[in-house]
Amino acid sequence: MVQLLQKTFMQIAGLGSNRLGHGKDVYKNMWTYERMLQYPVNIKKPDARAAKIIITQYGGPDGELGASMRYLSQRFSMPYRQVAGILNDIGTEELAHLEMVSTIVHQLTRDLTLEEIKEQGFEPYFVDHTVGIYPQSSSGLPFSAGAFASKGDAITDLVEDMAAEQKARTTYDNILRLVDNPEVIDPIRFLREREIVHFQRFGESLRIVQDKLDEKNFYAINPEFDLRPRDRCK
Repeated sequence: MVQLLQKTFMQIAGLGSNRLGHGKDVYKNMWTYERMLQYPVNIKKPDARAAKIIITQYGGPDGELGASMRYLSQRFSMPYRQVAGILNDIGTEELAHLEMVSTIVHQLTRDLTLEEIKEQGFEPYFVDHTVGIYPQSSSGLPFSAGAFASKGDAITDLVEDMAAEQKARTTYDNILRLVDNPEVIDPIRFLREREIVHFQRFGESLRIVQDKLDEKNFYAINPEFDLRPRDRCK
């Protein structure tokens, strides 16, 4: 599993004691890598049809690539340290999920024969990418930065995040309706469960932000912009 040094990320985001600036206090080790997935994936039987739909959770509109970039981008301007930490935690976990989904697709396609590629309708993908991993939706649309949002408004972003987790959960539900291989179902169920946990954590984050504001009018201001120290606005 890819593990980000969360302490390093939080300090670069301005959440720790050392901030990024002028080449000082910058950590040299940005990543550590552990050769282990967050949850095991062991698929023996090739299945191009399953790969074609599961790849949407790699680079589709509600996939793990967009989710990780969304949360890791939003944390920079989040004014509440606890919530920024949650964005950082979930964003880094989504990178681990991205690795899981790509591993699932790889194991489903690595041993395909040309006959299976033709029989299972995998030719359009094969002609462009062979059996490499490419971020796209199940319909073939390439990944777009439009798949994730960073509005710079705490409530706006957190409501978006909750919706994103529900959309991802729905997508995993649909995948589970279409696949029948237990070796595929098992890791997909794990990923679905994590979407539910993330939804709950973002709900808690929204409550934290609302508690910091006027509870009778959560939407009167943008806390990320309107509550900045005056000297930072000049």
